[in-house]
Amino acid sequence: MKQKTFNWGIIGPGRIAERFAGGLLAVDDAVLYGVASRNETRAQEFAAKFDGKNIYTSYETMVNDPNIDGVYIATPHRFHYEQTMLCLDAGKPVLCEKPLTVNAVETQALIEKAKINKVFLMEALWTRYLPIYDQIREWLDSTVIGDVKFLISTFGFALPSDPEDRWLNPELAGGTLLDMGVYPIAISQWVTGMEPKTVSSQAIIGETGVDLLTSATFQYENGIVSQFSSNFITQNLNDFTIYGTKGSIRIHPFFWDCTKATLTTSGQELTIEKPFRATGFEYQAEEAMHCIREGLLESPKMTHADTLANMKLMDSIRENIGLKYPFE
Repeated sequence: MKQKTFNWGIIGPGRIAERFAGGLLAVDDAVLYGVASRNETRAQEFAAKFDGKNIYTSYETMVNDPNIDGVYIATPHRFHYEQTMLCLDAGKPVLCEKPLTVNAVETQALIEKAKINKVFLMEALWTRYLPIYDQIREWLDSTVIGDVKFLISTFGFALPSDPEDRWLNPELAGGTLLDMGVYPIAISQWVTGMEPKTVSSQAIIGETGVDLLTSATFQYENGIVSQFSSNFITQNLNDFTIYGTKGSIRIHPFFWDCTKATLTTSGQELTIEKPFRATGFEYQAEEAMHCIREGLLESPKMTHADTLANMKLMDSIRENIGLKYPFE
């Protein structure tokens, strides 16, 4: 029996939302039903580009539309909390861009609201749903590289220094940690299956008061060490390598947006490639749709506990490097 078409609504029709909407075009039983923006022209242009059925000039109108089955939020970090809470209060399932919120207090409040209202909530950390990560998980579970001991990754680009850009704007929760560092943190968690027992971190804080570069080292109870850096000032290799006692797994650049990984054991290399069907965002959309249809409140692949633990870790790093946003 064919499933009912899943009607997605999007809040924040920007660059990231374009990848999500492009991914939806590759999902047979999903449509872009609605686009919400306070800029009507922007909503119209976005809907026309991705076959959107309706536009809304208020978020409240969209989340209260009974035809919307789920909402994807792609606005700047600062607004995730209030917009996700708006959806949850309206009983609308939410897939919200990473990081789910700016800090752990906000994340905890959203998780509690989702549970009280019995509404699905998922952080859109799309990397963890990509096909190549299924292959990497097979290699890890088979212990073909032995015991995992060391993880190292970089995420960095030399970006134009524009104080008007959201990345450098403290009022929009700018900086590299929340925008880029969330990825190596979440993948380290995915590899190890645990939270670190010790954390050390350093940063370069820019003129606008956000981190231009953050570097951190995590040590885990079982002895694994993970090191990462995120920055806006240098062009990095941008891969993620997992070293074990018998070999290694390299997730190729850009590791968060990747179709290729290389297994190295006994001097032999095996490279596997798993292309996206579309933009790569289709996989997290399908996961959210599956969970919502099954009546789940969270995804087993990116649980509320995972999201909260990562947010607490980023809070700890920010406290250590002295980064607090004006609105906190």
